[in-house]
Amino acid sequence: ELPPSEFMQVADSTWLVLSVVSNGRAPSGCQATGVTKIARSVIVPLAEHHVSVLMLSTYQTDFILVRERDLPVVIHTLAGEFDIYKEESGECVPVTCDDVSNGFLKPKQAASPTLHPVQSPQTRFCVLTVAPDTLPAIATMLIDVLFYSHSPPREAGDSSQDLDSITFFAFSLIEGYISIVMDAETQKRFPSDLLLTSSTGELWRMVRIGGQPLGFDECGIVAQIAEPLAAADISAYYISTFNFDHALVPEEGINEVIQLLQQRQESSR
Repeated sequence: ELPPSEFMQVADSTWLVLSVVSNGRAPSGCQATGVTKIARSVIVPLAEHHVSVLMLSTYQTDFILVRERDLPVVIHTLAGEFDIYKEESGECVPVTCDDVSNGFLKPKQAASPTLHPVQSPQTRFCVLTVAPDTLPAIATMLIDVLFYSHSPPREAGDSSQDLDSITFFAFSLIEGYISIVMDAETQKRFPSDLLLTSSTGELWRMVRIGGQPLGFDECGIVAQIAEPLAAADISAYYISTFNFDHALVPEEGINEVIQLLQQRQESSR
């Protein structure tokens, strides 16, 4: 519905949202199994069938976005492991392979995906939520952080950019649930009694995937991170953006994560 603009770049694909829950009939807003837990059963099989995905972790749950044209492949790939439902008029309706089998060709196994470089800035991040009715109290601060507090981004591909400190702020509003990721220093600017986090108040470190903008046609980018972390039982909070992918991991586990990903890079050479 946004008007055309020379300042807005839009990907040419329409994406559908998948969420994995412990019970396919569970109500909206329930806790999902998490990106690390679904790595082997969802993310890796889709990568093997050359399905490109975008991941969006939120404070409440995790979502997988797939291109609409890939839906037949997605359903055929996952139907053996999951009960699949679609939402119609607010109701969950079972989906079967027969629903999308018209003209379906079994996909060829994808070639080994490119392993992109990973970088880990020193910035410490917080994963937060806020009650919707208190959002107006921080609206002015949100606008300032989003649009006025930071210098313009560097040109894409600028190899000189310093990732010791990275500007990253993510805000999502999904079905009334708000999720925010911000660095620990920025958090100090907000009223502490309005931002909610886990009882442990843990801090997170980031792994950014890709030295150049990634695009949307490549598969296996999420799997590059999620699969080794799942094997090591390390939780991750994953956010795909227009240009790059980002995984947040608990601060105390960052050294192990970097070591795992470096070993994966070296073994692929």
